[in-house]
Amino acid sequence: MSAGLISISKLTACLLFICSALAHAQQPSSNSPQAVPLDSVLAVKPDSGVKPPPPLFDTIRYRFMGDGNFARGNVNRSLVVLRAELTFSGPAINVATNPRFTYGKQSGILAERDSYVDLFVDVFKKRKTYAFGLGVLETSNLRRIDLRKMIGAGVGYRLVRTKSNDMSLTNAILYESTNFREISTVTTIRNSFRVKGKHSLLQDKIRINHLTFLQPALNDFSNLRWNTIISFELPLNKWVTLRTSFENSYESVVETTRKRNDSRITFGVSVGNK
Repeated sequence: MSAGLISISKLTACLLFICSALAHAQQPSSNSPQAVPLDSVLAVKPDSGVKPPPPLFDTIRYRFMGDGNFARGNVNRSLVVLRAELTFSGPAINVATNPRFTYGKQSGILAERDSYVDLFVDVFKKRKTYAFGLGVLETSNLRRIDLRKMIGAGVGYRLVRTKSNDMSLTNAILYESTNFREISTVTTIRNSFRVKGKHSLLQDKIRINHLTFLQPALNDFSNLRWNTIISFELPLNKWVTLRTSFENSYESVVETTRKRNDSRITFGVSVGNK
């Protein structure tokens, strides 16, 4: 009996020793790497504070316009003006372009075949005061200009900005080069002052847009240019608008066969979300 108890005691001691050894083997040592649960590795903490960078442009606004003026009788005249307004807006940079093409005949003779392309890059335009750079390419059969190039930079000031009224003033210094068909190429440095405004009346049933440039040459005060365009618009819905425009332009340096002042009235329609 005593021998049996001794054997059980030895067996029990042996089992306790084996269990103790197994338990000690399962405990990780301080120097060994510990396993990390997979879900803790794949989990993304919502409050980690890591945010993607803001997009360069977050808003795109566009508008396409077709204006014209036609007359038949003693004087046959046809005039078509195609315009576009494209604006790419972002938190810091705005890029805008307003290309146009004008084609007109009078008594069957080509009068206007003019093209204009500009590019404005505004920095921090959402602020009251902002900076901008611009470039312009222009051709004009009306004024017998083969190519006009302008490039410059300046500052803008937002005078008024409400739901019904938006008006800004800008001033820039421009380098200009004009290749005429007959007279020599004219290069000059201009100061360009601009007034631009948009106004909404009668709960947006009538819109008035206006844009005026005054551009004297800094090295020759007799060299002066200005341009004004005023449009009255009647929105039919969110996308389509009826419009009429009046435009006046003046250039003091022209070829001998050209007049310095030109005016036109057109009627048309615009389509877009601007």
